[in-house]
Amino acid sequence: MTKSNHKEAGLIIIFLLTICGAQIEQAYPPLNLVTIPTAGTLPRGTYTIEALLGKNGGFIPKFAIGITDNFSVGISFGIQKLIGNDSLFANKSTPEVQIKYRVYEESQSMPALVFGLNTQGRGTFRDTTYTGKLINRYEQKAWGIYLVMSKNWSFLGNLGIHGGLCKNISENDDGDKDPNIFFGIDKELNRSFSVLIEYDSALNDNDNKYALDEISFGEGKGYFNAGLRWAVSPNLMMEINFNDFSKNTKAEYTNREIKIMYSESF
Repeated sequence: MTKSNHKEAGLIIIFLLTICGAQIEQAYPPLNLVTIPTAGTLPRGTYTIEALLGKNGGFIPKFAIGITDNFSVGISFGIQKLIGNDSLFANKSTPEVQIKYRVYEESQSMPALVFGLNTQGRGTFRDTTYTGKLINRYEQKAWGIYLVMSKNWSFLGNLGIHGGLCKNISENDDGDKDPNIFFGIDKELNRSFSVLIEYDSALNDNDNKYALDEISFGEGKGYFNAGLRWAVSPNLMMEINFNDFSKNTKAEYTNREIKIMYSESF
């Protein structure tokens, strides 16, 4: 390698270290981890635009707005086959809804508590007839109505612990109407990067009675997911997520997704 190449490589390394060491503080607590909701809500007068890029050219844009510091609403719309040479199609003809209301603020001794609704499932929405019965559901069911608690500590950067209970109210044609539980953690590496780890027990998706070859219904192991979040600036965040380490579906490999989130106040 020539002296010029050494110099260029050194500049690249310095640039990357500068990015990784940048101390950029997120403007508000995380609203979600990889998939699970947290007790974080948007500040009043703040909106977010989110884009989730997933398997098979899947694309879910989402828009949310903080009505008050404790109450936010959002909508999302799933599109499949956006990337590729297949015909693209929408999951549904109408958007899905997200609502969050924080009942209790976090204190030194108590976690924050949020009551919410999220009708956006993951993967493709299927309307399949099986043994004469029509099954309408996402590959991974939406949270539906949920309660979630979050508590944060300062431990070499912020450490957040989150846990909740949910009940899907619309995707029960498969006969699995059980409530579901989930939990996760987020840990700051510095003020730019955070690690996200979560587990969705999928108790409402462990009945294999309707396990069809073309639908990735759960196999009773739950979903173990992880991700890395980068706060590029106070208004822009990017994630790379790895879903289903526990191999709860028939997929041969872990599902990889990219998420981009932009926020602004008005």
